[in-house]
Amino acid sequence: MTAVAARSRLSLYLDLIRFNRPAGWLVLVWPTLVALWVAADGFPGWHLLLVFAAGTPLMRSAGCCINDIADRDFDRHVKRTTQRPITSGQVSVAEAALVGAALALVSLALVLSTRWEAVAWSVPAVAFTILYPFTKRFFAMPQAFLGIAFNFGIVIAFAAVQGRVPATGWVLWLANMFLVLAYDTEYAMVDRDDDLKIGMKTSAITLGRFDVAAIMAFFAACLALTAWVLAPCGLGWPLWLGLAVAAAQVLRHYRLIRGRTREGCFAAFSSSHWIGASIFAGVALGFALR
Repeated sequence: MTAVAARSRLSLYLDLIRFNRPAGWLVLVWPTLVALWVAADGFPGWHLLLVFAAGTPLMRSAGCCINDIADRDFDRHVKRTTQRPITSGQVSVAEAALVGAALALVSLALVLSTRWEAVAWSVPAVAFTILYPFTKRFFAMPQAFLGIAFNFGIVIAFAAVQGRVPATGWVLWLANMFLVLAYDTEYAMVDRDDDLKIGMKTSAITLGRFDVAAIMAFFAACLALTAWVLAPCGLGWPLWLGLAVAAAQVLRHYRLIRGRTREGCFAAFSSSHWIGASIFAGVALGFALR
């Protein structure tokens, strides 16, 4: 293979894993880091930070490969996804499977450097990642299933630090479940017309005219649960400032999605990682100043 061909192939693989669209993995990284800081009662150390800062995007990238393999026949009917590498025929299913497997193995190798409890939790995490794309065929709210898959980072973070998942971890898990339901319903609103034609199930279709109201309720539940579970940590004004900035962004999301336009809903989804970033900034600074 020539150097030019190799670069072209690499470019396709990077497109396959959404390398040029970091919003998709940032929405996973920030809640995971919040859990890591809370579990460690402050800075968790460079080793664990590296494991989760690198492992989370790697596993999400592997999930993209699995998703695109499963949805390859549906994606050609959706305006936003017709040019994805597998659907367009530029990358074979076998190639995508190998890329996904390689990324998952690297992510597993990182987790293996922590506690066995974290490794044990990574098994169902992989299982839910594989199963998620298929839930869109029959489950009315596949975004909830996605939330379970996405939230394993929180569980694994607590297991890696403490060897267990306490009540605080599960409340953070639930808070982030609501966050996933909110931003992924925004994402589903972008493709609603196409999904209705091909018979795909999404929360945007299930919620119907209550979609915007439900998204705002999901965001509110996330912020309320986060405030409730983190208040005893004594993080002071940085936590409340972070939550206030996150709440201000939720109001921006409402302005973007209330018209239900593709552009507005996609812009809202693409910026949703800043909500998690604001919360993490408040948590990290709060621990640093405590």
